[in-house]
Amino acid sequence: MQKDYYNILGVDKKASKDDIKKAFRKLAHKYHPDKKGGDTDKFKEVNEAYGVLSDDKKRAEFDTYGRVFSEAGAGAGAAGGQGFGGFGGFEGFDFSGFTQAQGQGGGQEFDIGDIFGEFFGGGRSRTRRGRDISIDMEVSFQESIFGVDRSVLLTKTSSCERCGGSGAEPKTEEITCPTCNGKGQIRDTRRSFLGNISTTRTCDTCFGRGKVPKEKCTVCSGAGVKRRQEEIKIKIPAGIEDGEMIRMSGAGEALSGGSPGDLYVKIHVRSHPTFTKDGANLLMDLGIKLSTALLGGEYTIESLDGNITIKIPEGITHGEILRVKGKGVPVQGSRRGDLLVAIKIEFPKRLSRDARQAIEALKKEGL
Repeated sequence: MQKDYYNILGVDKKASKDDIKKAFRKLAHKYHPDKKGGDTDKFKEVNEAYGVLSDDKKRAEFDTYGRVFSEAGAGAGAAGGQGFGGFGGFEGFDFSGFTQAQGQGGGQEFDIGDIFGEFFGGGRSRTRRGRDISIDMEVSFQESIFGVDRSVLLTKTSSCERCGGSGAEPKTEEITCPTCNGKGQIRDTRRSFLGNISTTRTCDTCFGRGKVPKEKCTVCSGAGVKRRQEEIKIKIPAGIEDGEMIRMSGAGEALSGGSPGDLYVKIHVRSHPTFTKDGANLLMDLGIKLSTALLGGEYTIESLDGNITIKIPEGITHGEILRVKGKGVPVQGSRRGDLLVAIKIEFPKRLSRDARQAIEALKKEGL
């Protein structure tokens, strides 16, 4: 499950760097392993959260995608870590030439990530996962306020419809995998500058199951996945913001023997000629006549719920806000924000003779 780093530190998503630092110091002091009642796991978790949220790039990735892509290779060098400084002699060592070097005599390749994965628990993740997909979707202003269900047709690698991802013909029996002899794993020995390194990996034939179908699926040829068009239903939540990203777990590309990737949908909200959004409230301007501002009256306006009539009180001033309750953005439950109407008094550019005389009379009365 993806960790919520904001929740771990107990801060809001809009928290400043200083707020994040203060929260980290407080929790690090509380959970430090050297203290009585300290918690090593909690301390590591707090360090991890601070390492992401204190870095602008990692924080932006986490806010957008719910995960951090720039952590690869960080290993022990995360927040609060000491890198390889404590392993005597490895600090400053240039490993660049060993990324895919040739072993002497054996001709085998090895990867430095695999080697240090064996010793230090880092290296590459062995969880096989399908590719993530990112798409853009445009919605109207009204759809962004009330939410909407959309469908999109994607061409992607998906689970085979005939075999359901098993790679086997329906009702066929399974036999022991000839590659791993039913173990589900294969042991490899690689030569490195540290000596021979033995690693265990998931069998590429049975994907760790230890068994393979006697008859392969005729549609996907036993792969369990096939590139095809698939209709994805997307639920746009009420009150979504322009540029906000929706993450659909498992709706990305499928992978044989692994978990599917995710689908990320970036929402673009079309602007509205009348309304703007401010949190749970809707804002609009309403131009009224000078006589209405002085004497009051009623105006019929168009809201997102249809036409409504609002009352203009006598003596209203330019820029004053009228609040129409419950006509804003839906929030938790059945509650909604308000519609805020900003009054703009429209002064006439030209006056008729009668109008001028009437205003002169008002002027004499001190109005």
